[in-house]
Amino acid sequence: MKHLFLALLLFTMQAKSQINTEDSLFIRQIFDEALTNSTCYDVLRHLCKEIGPRLSGSRGAAEAVDYLHSTFKKEGFDSVFLQEMLVPHWVRGSVCKVSSAGGQNTFSACALGNSMGGKATAKVLMVEHVEDLDSLDPAQIKGKIVFFTRPMEPRHINTFKAYGGCVDQRWAGPSKAAKYGAVATMVRSMSHKEDEFPHTGSMSYDTLYPKIPAVALATASASRLKKMLEQNPNTIIEIETDCYTLPDTISHNVIAQYNGTEIPGAYMIVGGHLDAWDNGEGAHDDGAGCVQSYEAIRILKNLGYKPRNNLRAVMFMNEENGLRGAKKYAELTAKNRETHTAAIESDRGGFSPRGFAIETNNKETLALFESWKPLLSPYGLTDILEGSGGADIGPLKSGGTLCIGYLPDSQRYFDHHHAGSDTFEEVNKRELELGAASMAALIYLMDKYGVVAGASD
Repeated sequence: MKHLFLALLLFTMQAKSQINTEDSLFIRQIFDEALTNSTCYDVLRHLCKEIGPRLSGSRGAAEAVDYLHSTFKKEGFDSVFLQEMLVPHWVRGSVCKVSSAGGQNTFSACALGNSMGGKATAKVLMVEHVEDLDSLDPAQIKGKIVFFTRPMEPRHINTFKAYGGCVDQRWAGPSKAAKYGAVATMVRSMSHKEDEFPHTGSMSYDTLYPKIPAVALATASASRLKKMLEQNPNTIIEIETDCYTLPDTISHNVIAQYNGTEIPGAYMIVGGHLDAWDNGEGAHDDGAGCVQSYEAIRILKNLGYKPRNNLRAVMFMNEENGLRGAKKYAELTAKNRETHTAAIESDRGGFSPRGFAIETNNKETLALFESWKPLLSPYGLTDILEGSGGADIGPLKSGGTLCIGYLPDSQRYFDHHHAGSDTFEEVNKRELELGAASMAALIYLMDKYGVVAGASD
């Protein structure tokens, strides 16, 4: 019996060694293909330089849909198709001015997404937290411009945690200020970097209160204004914006599919969002995620890998101010009775790979991913942890899909997030390609070793 046990143990170890060798060699091919034959950097260049801003409803968004639809068809995927939906159409306009009365001091600013246009001239009330307004006498707020001054916490190593800790003042601050009679709001941009690039982003109006203009100040301008107000609390500030909202319009998700060989109704997807704020080129947010997703499937196809599941690269529309593309994709998934076993989202920039966040509390699922670390760690993918998959794949969770977020290094992301500095020149070609290969490697492992729907439970 002892000899039989040892023989079985030896067989198991040899089989495991053979599998790991086979996997290791194929993952090496994945990275070689990405670093020598990738087209994703050129596709990103076209999105950023030839098309540019791609906010949903805009001409740029429509051009991006047409461009990727054509590009995917030329690449020879098994099928390329569009999913139609109505999306919001907010327009920034051409004016955003923030200055002291008389124009002696001007500040770099941009309107927040979904904000109404308008003018306001008033004294300023500085607060750090949205909740601070609840503890003040409403008379202190009425007729004022409320300035939310809280910076991103510099002590958080994970910059997404820092972002999450202060984004409420952008999203909910305007309506809370309007509740107490404020005439406009300003918010310090969500960035650790001190510069004159204001960062936009969505805000939401509560229908119970008046809609007031809302702007973001560049971090350097915010610091300068705060110091000015500390020296002279009676300083009058003037705000003028001319943004507006048009009726919803038609747009599309763009999808490329590489057919599976064993499980006809099962899908694994990797995706990013095609829309991007209109004050930059949307290079890191999220042109990088889109081209990496396309590249991940292209790599597996070009290497001749025969997937068990159908593989899709999904370019979601309208993540920035509505999630209409994500909701439409999930709706059609349910309608068409498609089983989505796993979904990877890339929406954290095109920086150096660090790992993946697995949206699960299932210990067996986490253990499976942990078991792949020896195969992934040589490529910098050392962070395999429990965490959020992403906004666009989130609606798939109710159907049992395992959602996974690609994690690049986060330190520079918020230097550019939602800002005019989010340009093609800020993306490193090699880092972008390594990210695409990282996602291709994980798709390969999940597809080969049978990650199943419901693994997030």
